[in-house]
Amino acid sequence: MSHIVRGRDGVYRWSYELNLYKNPTILILLMKIFGFILFGIWLFVTMLSIFENRFVTDDILEFTGIFIAFSLGFSLFVAFGYFVYAMIMGGKYCVLFEMDENGVNHIQMPRQVKKAEMIGALATLAGAAAGNYTAMGAGILTALRKSMYSDFSKVKSVEVYPDRELIKVNELLGKNQVYAAKEDFDFVRDYIVSKCVNAKIFVNGKRFEKSIEE
Repeated sequence: MSHIVRGRDGVYRWSYELNLYKNPTILILLMKIFGFILFGIWLFVTMLSIFENRFVTDDILEFTGIFIAFSLGFSLFVAFGYFVYAMIMGGKYCVLFEMDENGVNHIQMPRQVKKAEMIGALATLAGAAAGNYTAMGAGILTALRKSMYSDFSKVKSVEVYPDRELIKVNELLGKNQVYAAKEDFDFVRDYIVSKCVNAKIFVNGKRFEKSIEE
């Protein structure tokens, strides 16, 4: 059964609860971000030292070994911080999505919003064009924390990960993460791919030249 609602304004909307313990997507993203930062620091210090003729090969190897040990320790610290965050969030990351022919919007919900309330918000949003807001729906809309919008015409690549129910929509300076339940995943995937005409398509890290169905 599909959980996607199409409003009077023609916009598709659905809710998703990401299990922060079972789905490692956010943890992987954090590791990548800090990994790139640490690598950048290592590269900068190494190049600066070589330029100033302060390091020889043995010194570089010793410094690299120390830096690797530090990076491993820091990774454990990031992982610990992530699980603390997961506990604070009640193990769930709650999000609403809005999608039309122009783009997709990822809207983070407050921690206290439950799935039943999210479903109620969908009905409210679906009637937004007619201005039919209920008190509950208006309260949820006011409580929305933040959102990230991706314009399909500016998307450079789309990465599809069916096992994680994840579709990454990547622009030059922005990377949006779109989630959809198993029963809705194929529809959301096909819709996004069909609209991102300038994007390269990847499925589980493998490049597809024309269509993800090939």
